[in-house]
Amino acid sequence: MTSDMMEDEELLAKFRERIPLGRVCEPHEVAAVIAFLASADASFVTGANVAVDGGVSASNGQPPLA
Repeated sequence: MTSDMMEDEELLAKFRERIPLGRVCEPHEVAAVIAFLASADASFVTGANVAVDGGVSASNGQPPLA
């Protein structure tokens, strides 16, 4: 669904400016969170929203000041 976006370096650069980790997420990183939530290690996790967004939701979403 996003393959065209992932090939657009200009667009990705704009995203990277707003992501505190400075890069876009890799599919395995989302899969790791899903695997954790499906595991016994998350047996006491209920009703939680887990942001897998490189820190975007913890920031103001604006690029850093120059």
